Amino acid sequence: MKEHRYLKNVVTLNYDPEKCTGCGMCTEVCPHRIFELEDGKARVRDRDACMECGACAKNCPFSAISVRPGVGCAWAILLSEIKGRPVPACD
Repeated sequence: MKEHRYLKNVVTLNYDPEKCTGCGMCTEVCPHRIFELEDGKARVRDRDACMECGACAKNCPFSAISVRPGVGCAWAILLSEIKGRPVPACD
């Protein structure tokens, strides 16, 4: 089965490794396994696979993660309209 992909470089996911304590909560709640633990800290494994659900940010007790749910796909659709390109499928 092909791995689920969203649009390249549009996701609003931000991660601050300085704030991360390595609790692993993000690895537990992310439905697409965006994060993994490495050397006692979380690491973004595959940013473009993020579906912007916000579970990681809501469950990070140290505010090391932020994401604006659903914004990336909406931005891609608007940008395609402005530039006259085909509308991307964000499902």
